Formats: sequence, structure tokens, C-alpha cells
Amino acid sequence: MDPQQHVRQVYAASAARLVAQMYAVTGDYAEAQDVVQEAFVRALAGPARFREVTNPEAWLRTVALNVARSRHRRRVLLHGLVRSGRLGPAQPSAPALSPDHVALVAALQRLPRQARETVVLHHLADLPVTEVATVLGCSVEAVKTRLVRARRALADHLGDGDPAPARPAPARPEREARHA
Repeated sequence: MDPQQHVRQVYAASAARLVAQMYAVTGDYAEAQDVVQEAFVRALAGPARFREVTNPEAWLRTVALNVARSRHRRRVLLHGLVRSGRLGPAQPSAPALSPDHVALVAALQRLPRQARETVVLHHLADLPVTEVATVLGCSVEAVKTRLVRARRALADHLGDGDPAPARPAPARPEREARHA
């Protein structure tokens, strides 16, 4: 059995149990899922080494606990900085989600990953095309092509096709029609 298959088997057998244990430790279900996921990511980073572990679930539990402790320490440090006044409290920067925003996010999720990343970097992060190309490691032309295709796909997904109906071809005079 290849090492990655071993990680998948351990995941199937242990993930739910580990999440339940980390939930009891952290008191936050999403946090518990995150720390267990991080533990499995670390196992996947070295699957051959992970395969040599005597008790994979115990190893994962230790990693998840260490991740949870580190995250807790960072939160405590951040709260201490806020309380001391050295750092201002975070201001809510996200407005309430409008139905249009929800529809846009749903439409973006229907795009291929590369197109979605390109649109987000250019239109939402306000990066110029050249910088998007640098971030994504592709050419400026590739970025422009992705943007054109993504805009078309988004228009289809959002029902915002061309507002002007296609015009029929102009009627040809009868004499031209016979000779055509």
C-alpha cells in the first residue's frame, strides 16, 4: 500500500474521533475541524515518514493538540495587544451579504479554479493585469484570456447576458437575394 493510501485509511478511521476530541479541548467545532485538518496536512507532507509511526492516531492527536495550543497562544497574544491599546480592535470590514453578493459568490464557485482566482485578484483585490500574471505565474495574455472567458461565464451564470437581443440580419433586396 502506498503511503498516501495509508494516510487516507487513517483519516477514514480516525478523523471523526479526533474532531470530537479536539472539540472537547477547544470548545469550538470549526476550530476542532481546522486543527485536525492541519494534523492530516502535516501527515500528507511526509506520508512515508507518517507510515512509520507506531500509533498514527496518537501522533495525529498530538499534532492537533499542538496546533490548537499554538492557535490559542496567538489569540491570547492578539487579545492582550488589543486590551493594552497597542493594537486597535478589528473593525468589521465586511458588509452584510446582499442577495447579489451571494449570487456572485455562487457564480464564482462555478468557474474553474484558475479563472476564479484571476477574477478575484483582478476585480476584487484590484490588482492590475500584470500583477495578477506575476502572482499566478502566467503570462499577461493568459490573464486577459481568463478574464474574458470568466466574464462571459459569469454573465451566463448570473443571467446577465447581453441586454440587447441579437438583431436579425438586414433584409436584402429581392434582386440580391435571388443572385446570392
